[in-house]
Amino acid sequence: MSEVVVKTRDRLIEVARQLFARIGVDNTTMNDIATASEKGRRTLYTYFKSKTEIYNAVLQSELKILYDSLEAVAKKNLPADEKMVEYIHIRLESTGKVVYRNGTLRAYFFRDTRRVESARKAYDERDFKVIKGILEEGIEQGIFEISNSTRTALILQNVMKGMEIPYIRGIINGFSPSDSSEANSIIDLLFNGIKKHKTT
Repeated sequence: MSEVVVKTRDRLIEVARQLFARIGVDNTTMNDIATASEKGRRTLYTYFKSKTEIYNAVLQSELKILYDSLEAVAKKNLPADEKMVEYIHIRLESTGKVVYRNGTLRAYFFRDTRRVESARKAYDERDFKVIKGILEEGIEQGIFEISNSTRTALILQNVMKGMEIPYIRGIINGFSPSDSSEANSIIDLLFNGIKKHKTT
């Protein structure tokens, strides 16, 4: 794919994202996207056959932003426990920032969760591998005591995914996307559990 083709496609995706965020997916037409991008309908339809196709491309683009931020944490030279703490914080914070910048589009996520889940399948697979990798680093470093890293990674991923909707709703209701209380709850549960510790 040539650089010109990539730039044009990226431009169309970003224009569509901005329109979806400002006036909503339902209220945006292909003609609106073509006009706002100054590329024309013929060019738009060369890259995307329908609004559904460009909407999916917008979702993939936003998920890539999330994954890139998480992969950067995974590559850091940190002890596994510190890396996991940072990963959880960055995961929620990045999710919040993506949702926060997308205005009206974020409300569409709640009505269209099936399509969002379908679009994020590849992201979830990569996310799972990163979480599992951090856990296995921790086992090698003698920091984590885990009998099954695959099962533990799956549980952790589902816990983090479960926190996303309340976190997003909080942002919509005016909480800051950098609020760390949700992440701290996960971290406290992960590292301290629910069993009362005996004092010595």
